[in-house]
Amino acid sequence: MRKLSFLLALIMIFAVVGTACSGSEADVASEDGAKKSNQFVTVLTGGSSGAYFALGGTLSNLLNENLDYVNSSVESTGASAVNATKIGNGEAEIAFAMNNVVSFAYNGVESFAEKGKFESIRGITALYPNFCQVITLADTGITQIEDLVGKRVGVGAPGSGVEVDARNILKAHDITYDDIEEDYLSYAESVEQMKNGTIDAAFLTSGLPNASIMDLATTHDVVIVTIRPEMVEKLQETIPYYSSEIIPAGTYDNEEDVYTAAVKTILITREDLDEDTVYDITKTLYENLDAMIDTHNAAKHIDIEKFNEGVPVPLHPGAEKYFREVGVME
Repeated sequence: MRKLSFLLALIMIFAVVGTACSGSEADVASEDGAKKSNQFVTVLTGGSSGAYFALGGTLSNLLNENLDYVNSSVESTGASAVNATKIGNGEAEIAFAMNNVVSFAYNGVESFAEKGKFESIRGITALYPNFCQVITLADTGITQIEDLVGKRVGVGAPGSGVEVDARNILKAHDITYDDIEEDYLSYAESVEQMKNGTIDAAFLTSGLPNASIMDLATTHDVVIVTIRPEMVEKLQETIPYYSSEIIPAGTYDNEEDVYTAAVKTILITREDLDEDTVYDITKTLYENLDAMIDTHNAAKHIDIEKFNEGVPVPLHPGAEKYFREVGVME
């Protein structure tokens, strides 16, 4: 009799535990009743000293803090071209990238002509302007792009959007790599070699300010080389994603505003990432913009009213769902 009573007690305990477990699972069910499984979200960024890496780290932390089913991590990469390729190949979930490079990847042109089209890339949102910053030191005598002929120039890391910009900007000035001594360097490498006197100038495309340039400016007289508005207009004839912008006086101890070219940083994903996840990513970003702004000043330019400005690929349905919900998309 005692054995029977003991067995009945065990059955009741397991029944209670089973009910509790099923209730916990219901707590993480999605709106349509389907249970969300653990979702890995790799955030592709850029070099460790750039805005992509800083903002990507914050976004990854926000996803981990706000979405119970997400396990997010950050990957430092060669930036835009690498990121577009990885997203197109289904090797990551979201990425920061320049809109001109994303356009090349989606259409299989320019630097993506041999790789082919990556038509599975989808947009989440436009973010902020990425300024093409061509830097040199005061003692080089370089004041305009034409002065780079015959000089040693850092053109960005291999496979980066910076390198794409360097070729495009030089081309607009009728200059090719045959006319310079190009060196494929990251932000940090460019600055280090400029300190050492092994290069004369470098291209760095990023939000303002760029940490590597700020570091250089603490010990050297940095000059921001002008990219004249008429040259940007020439660029726009073949690549409409460029715009003429100004690097404000005082950004790097520069006494005057400097004209330059800019492209738009956008957040991209892949077509097959489920709608609920992309909706949640988009919502988490926009509901926590203060954290992004605290991380880097470039995030001050993120404006939900301009969510689709300069995005050269179709928006993901999950992002569209969020923008319709908040009333900025019909």
